[in-house]
Amino acid sequence: MGEALSKARLAHEAAPVVAAAGSETRSEAIRLCAQALRDGEAKIVAANGQDLERARRDGMSLPLQDRLALTPERIAAIADAMDEVAGQPDPLGRVLSGHVLKNGLSVEKVTVPLGTVAVIFEARPNVTADALALCLRSGNACVLKGGSAAAASCEAIAELCRAAVARAGLPADAVQYVSDDKTHSQTAELLGATGLIDVLIPRGGAGLIRSCVQNAKVPTIETGTGNCHVYLHRDADVKKAVAIVANAKTSRPGTCNSAESLLVDACAAEDILPPVLQELSRLGVELVGDELACAIAAASGVPMAAATEEDWGREYLDLKMSVRCVEDIEEAIAHVNRYGTGHSEAIVTESYAASQAFLARVDAAAVYVNASTRFTDGGVFGLGGEIGISTQKLHARGPMGAEALTTTKYLVRGSGQVR
Repeated sequence: MGEALSKARLAHEAAPVVAAAGSETRSEAIRLCAQALRDGEAKIVAANGQDLERARRDGMSLPLQDRLALTPERIAAIADAMDEVAGQPDPLGRVLSGHVLKNGLSVEKVTVPLGTVAVIFEARPNVTADALALCLRSGNACVLKGGSAAAASCEAIAELCRAAVARAGLPADAVQYVSDDKTHSQTAELLGATGLIDVLIPRGGAGLIRSCVQNAKVPTIETGTGNCHVYLHRDADVKKAVAIVANAKTSRPGTCNSAESLLVDACAAEDILPPVLQELSRLGVELVGDELACAIAAASGVPMAAATEEDWGREYLDLKMSVRCVEDIEEAIAHVNRYGTGHSEAIVTESYAASQAFLARVDAAAVYVNASTRFTDGGVFGLGGEIGISTQKLHARGPMGAEALTTTKYLVRGSGQVR
């Protein structure tokens, strides 16, 4: 039995204790974890420095290095988010429905923990804190496995939080961190840990997510890669278009909610596109586009290479964007639904009819009108944090907070009824 399976067993044994703990005990555990991160800031920054030095040596792209980096300000924000989770209403024991049958049986449907949640992620050390906080709030034990790029950072955070959980009177084994062995053997153990892992959530690139979904023997929630679009409708306000596209692409290009593709109605492209492309170029974005987009870019003094079929479906996670001119909203919606990953999609328009059509017919977890796709985030949506952004439709979709880590149980009370 390897490390992953051993730790999954420990978490599985601790899960009933966490599930039975009161709301305040679970909240206190999270608050103590948050304070442990504040108090252990120097330790976390030092560990993160080791990860960043290795990332630079290995040639990791700057946007991904940014996603990996933990500054004192980011650590403080992570701790604040944990406190926010701790202060949320208890997601457990909520009565979703209730009725009395003709035979007198009382039937209630209530929320309960999933049990043991495994999260496999890549170079995102903040996921360690977000995941354990949300799992504790929802009464679950957790098994966390980060990638080698963030190994030192994640282990430092997990070590501090395990000690804090114990101080709250809960078993430290409710929080497990599995070291990365670079051979994927530990990941394989988690994927096959039937009877120990109740649900597995992968967070990372397309390769990681695809591997988990295709090979897992335990229930898996597919969190999505983000080939997100911004569509500039013919009735778009140009000033809004420039601001929204620039933010969606460049504010943090290494995140899954950044825009990768820009669509624009061909009939208005000569008016709308030039200021948008000029701003993207000024911000250092490499552009590729179709024939009309390239012509407009050239006339605007903006470099743009010809796009390939692969560009329409690609998640760059970098300062690069594809641009396509479409006939109308019908073609835009068809393009988004074909090439999008079901994550986040946006339309910029002053037309109510166009906005309603886009909202109703685009198949994605989050659909925006006149706003950046960068808002798709558990913290921004008021969840305190997120354990992932689900792009599937069962059992959760979109940013997943504590509520998404619960399931239901029927409580049936009788007075001697038989069938």
